[in-house]
Amino acid sequence: MSKLVIRDWAEADRPREKLLEQGRRSLSDAELLAILIGSGSRQETAVELCRRILSSVQNNLDSLSKMEVLRLCEFKGIGEAKAITIVAALELGRRRKESEYIEKPLLNSSLRVYEYFRYQLQDLPHEEFWVLYLNTACKVLDKQLIGRGGNDFTPVDVRIILRNALNCKAHSMILIHNHPSGSREASQADKILTKKIAEASRIMDIKVNDHIIFTDNGYYSFRDEGLLE
Repeated sequence: MSKLVIRDWAEADRPREKLLEQGRRSLSDAELLAILIGSGSRQETAVELCRRILSSVQNNLDSLSKMEVLRLCEFKGIGEAKAITIVAALELGRRRKESEYIEKPLLNSSLRVYEYFRYQLQDLPHEEFWVLYLNTACKVLDKQLIGRGGNDFTPVDVRIILRNALNCKAHSMILIHNHPSGSREASQADKILTKKIAEASRIMDIKVNDHIIFTDNGYYSFRDEGLLE
């Protein structure tokens, strides 16, 4: 059986198939919207309906994003569920654009790390162990919760730390955990764990920049105390 070409497909099926065959960049705005709403009406396909909606705003997506649910529901074939789907998708697009302008924090000192992350750990009754993964400029690529424990112990898997570092192509890492007791001193177990992670990371050519112990009223930095090279 010969393979159907796009012009032979039913029009209602074209956007999904076209995306699979040619990639998302090949679709028009109307076709992308048609995928969101799924179906049109008896009088018109989803693509035709979306063309009509876009035409009402001169094919301007910014104008479309300002439409409320009730306004979209005025178009025949658009019910509340479809209108909500369109509004939600356009809001996600807006948030993505907004996030592009958020400057990634520069974490090149223990104080900056503490100020950046303190609210994540403040007032916790249990320990949490986090890792910040950094690029060559000491800016955050990713952050991961590695373990959560009781008030004085957190299980930490070094393999998970290294796997995450490789996945995000990190150049260096900052280890973080909190002491719910309020103690700013590093325990012997903290020192052993830090050394273990640093040695394993060195094999992967990934540097542990610091290990910082957080409390609600201050912090302890392994690097500041000369415990990390």
